[in-house]
Amino acid sequence: MRILITLFLLALCWQTHSQHQDKVDFVRAEVLVEPIPEEKSIKGTVTYEFVVLQNVDSVFLDAHNMEFSSVLLDLKKARYDVEKSAITVRKVFKKGVKHFLTLEYKARPKQAVYFLGWDDEVQGNEQMWTQGQGKYTSHWLPSFDDMNEKVEFDMGLTVDARTTVLTNGKLLDKSTVTKDGKLTFNYDMQNPMSSYLLAFVIGNYTKQALLSKSRVPILNYYYPKDSTRAEPTYRYTKRIFDFLENEIGVSYPWQNYKQVPVRDFLYAGMENTGATVFSDSFVVDSIAFIDKNYVNVNAHEMAHQWFGNLVTEKNGKHHWLHEGFATYYAYLAEREIFGDDHYFWKLHRSWQLLEDAVAIGDGQSLLDPNASSLVFYEKGALALHMLRDDVGEVAFRLGIKNYLNKYRYSNVSVDDFLLEMSKASNRTLEDFKASWLVATELPSEMVKSNLSKHSPSLKALFKMESALSSVRNERVDYRAYWNATNSVHLKGHMLRYYSEEVPKELIDTAFSTDTIPIRQVLAIATNVKRFSKPLFETLLMDASYVTVENALLQLWLAYPEDRPDYLNKTKGIIGFPNRNIRLLWLTLAVLTNGYEPSATKQYFDELSGYTAPVYSNEVRQLSFEYLKEAFGFTDKNLLDLIDATGHHSWQFKKFARSLLDDLIKDSTYKERITGLMDQLEPSQKKYVNSKLSQGKP
Repeated sequence: MRILITLFLLALCWQTHSQHQDKVDFVRAEVLVEPIPEEKSIKGTVTYEFVVLQNVDSVFLDAHNMEFSSVLLDLKKARYDVEKSAITVRKVFKKGVKHFLTLEYKARPKQAVYFLGWDDEVQGNEQMWTQGQGKYTSHWLPSFDDMNEKVEFDMGLTVDARTTVLTNGKLLDKSTVTKDGKLTFNYDMQNPMSSYLLAFVIGNYTKQALLSKSRVPILNYYYPKDSTRAEPTYRYTKRIFDFLENEIGVSYPWQNYKQVPVRDFLYAGMENTGATVFSDSFVVDSIAFIDKNYVNVNAHEMAHQWFGNLVTEKNGKHHWLHEGFATYYAYLAEREIFGDDHYFWKLHRSWQLLEDAVAIGDGQSLLDPNASSLVFYEKGALALHMLRDDVGEVAFRLGIKNYLNKYRYSNVSVDDFLLEMSKASNRTLEDFKASWLVATELPSEMVKSNLSKHSPSLKALFKMESALSSVRNERVDYRAYWNATNSVHLKGHMLRYYSEEVPKELIDTAFSTDTIPIRQVLAIATNVKRFSKPLFETLLMDASYVTVENALLQLWLAYPEDRPDYLNKTKGIIGFPNRNIRLLWLTLAVLTNGYEPSATKQYFDELSGYTAPVYSNEVRQLSFEYLKEAFGFTDKNLLDLIDATGHHSWQFKKFARSLLDDLIKDSTYKERITGLMDQLEPSQKKYVNSKLSQGKP
């Protein structure tokens, strides 16, 4: 009987919590949020306007670990129940009646809102930002984990008046500064969106203002210290925006577009409605732009404003409609900027990665909600390229336009898209669906034929690979393939994979070029002594952080007698935001016998200091890796590592936990870590104790 009662209650709970999806329509929300960073909490008020579509006896909102101080229904106290992850308001709601539900609450989110820089002594690096993709906004705002519920969210944020604030929509006004130095920023949204696309960022920023061809304001934010990096970081932003509007054929659907970098972001970027948040590792100078730039992520997140935000998948089975489309249109934007060769070689790379996955049994359907990112992004983009080539330019663009206009501000399935494409092309797409969406493998001969048809350099590559697989005792004429096109990608591919066979004269030609991607491949070569030493040393002077980092390491290893000279030539170069060259340089400087002996401790202390929480997780991880390989860890490094095991970035946390596991296997480190227990926070102590106790009898 107890089991039956439990099952009944669970069924009743599920039934109650599914009612809003089809029986109640939440139309608009007025949100006022005040973050309290010292407590890592959120104080808020939200008023929802909703219409009852069918008679129900309750409505609910997703709300994780929240305390409610007031719940008013149409300005009167309401009956409600609070669970760990939801609030349910109980009343007989009659069809056709409009209501207003006002909730005052406090949340202490364990995820979805991140407070950075409030615990250290560095002034000006404080940030607060959200990441709600999927269903996590309900950790800081009573809302809807179901992306099928679309609401017009108008947001107010009360913050320290000295900070910069941005959220979705257009800034309407600012309130008067209060006695405690706070200011409320009020933003307006004109159209509905899913809750997971709601976001805010608070920090110390300035901005670059642009205007699209269609007069849409574009606001690009950056840290004040990065004023010289704003241009290379946001290079081509207006061009990408204008290109996407024209290529897609549907006007940008929101009031403005904002982009802002944050520290230790969970992904490369996130396409919140009209407000992309991205990792500040993409904030680069003009040298780094050649090696690692924001262009692809910029275009990808911008494309999501149509594919994902304007039209939103019904559930994970239709995730291709988000990521495959954003990836494809980002590739098209890169084609507009960097040319056809760049575009087709990106597709070639996608195809090769997918082929590798299939070869080891990891092929997946695009309709599989549990498919990998590789499948949703790369296979999805390749499928759209092939579909466009199949149905033709006119039909493809018409189908995209009709699809977006028909389903704007609503939710879609893959079949909805295919139906619009079928109508536009006047043909059935069952073969396409079977080959590209349902199948776990790839129609590789079809892909190869397509790439060969459109790209002269890939046609030459395929011909060379065919010759290599069939030739027995004859040598392949690499010169002919090298000279077949002017493709940087083809020449780089030949140097990367066939450097041992490529004639010396072609190697010399590669060294004499000023084409950075070609010289990068040379710098990464594993057999540095096969090349001319003077020529290889010229790579140290290249305007490429990838080239300099790799060339420095290769030369330092190959020519011990010249190590001081190589270190002097690269002294002071920082590199990417992760300080790749500086951290390598510090490691090599300490390891080089007799190099600036009076500064050796200073160099080690600098390297060791980069494990501290005030630095980005990329800097910290690289520092940990160099220390592990070359020197070992100080007690401060061990404390920093334990701190990292609780980091909000799952990738960095996974790295730190794995490294701690390895150290604990060493008896000396295990004893040292045990001796540091009194310096740990309670949560850290609990975690470390659990690791130390593993394996005990």
